Amino acid sequence: MQDFRLREGHPLMLSVSRLTFLLPLLLGFSFNSLSAFTAFFCGRLGNARGRALTFVLRNILGLPVWTIGFALAARTSMRPVLGPSTAREAAAWILIACGSAIILLALGALRGKAAAPSPGDALVDYGLYAHVRHPIHSAMVLEFFGLALLVPTPPVLLASIAGLGWLVVQSRLEEMDLCRRIPAYGDYMQRVPRFVPRVSFRPRPSVGRR
Repeated sequence: MQDFRLREGHPLMLSVSRLTFLLPLLLGFSFNSLSAFTAFFCGRLGNARGRALTFVLRNILGLPVWTIGFALAARTSMRPVLGPSTAREAAAWILIACGSAIILLALGALRGKAAAPSPGDALVDYGLYAHVRHPIHSAMVLEFFGLALLVPTPPVLLASIAGLGWLVVQSRLEEMDLCRRIPAYGDYMQRVPRFVPRVSFRPRPSVGRR
């Protein structure tokens, strides 16, 4: 009988191996999304256990796991869709650096609320949060674009597109949770845009001299 077993190097095996990065990527995104149910967890398990579960889902099973997915996508050997370009690489590093700086500033405003939110959190509406509701997610958009420009291979492009879609879902889930934990968040949502700050060209009112 003819041997139908797939040997190493078979085109189908190569195709499957090139998609292995999707497993940790999607698992990490899923765990991160589950961390947005802090109010539910605290209501069922109590504040201490609920916050602990959120911490594990976000900081142990979420962020590190999908970061591994991106690393595997970058290591997957496939032909880049864009040719070598110093300008493109410089733009990529600028986007990544800007995104990292914004994340650090946003985390400084949130302090421990980002890692382990709780039902007793106060609304943060100053600093970057006075201009956008999700500056960390806005920064991650910059970083995903930067990664796609830096390593323009099909796996990294696919991972970046998946990341952008996940950020939209994640921000909505977090807002639903924040509305339950912080009563003032609903009004804050009406005043402040989600990802992109509003640009106003109206002149400031002048102060009359006395």
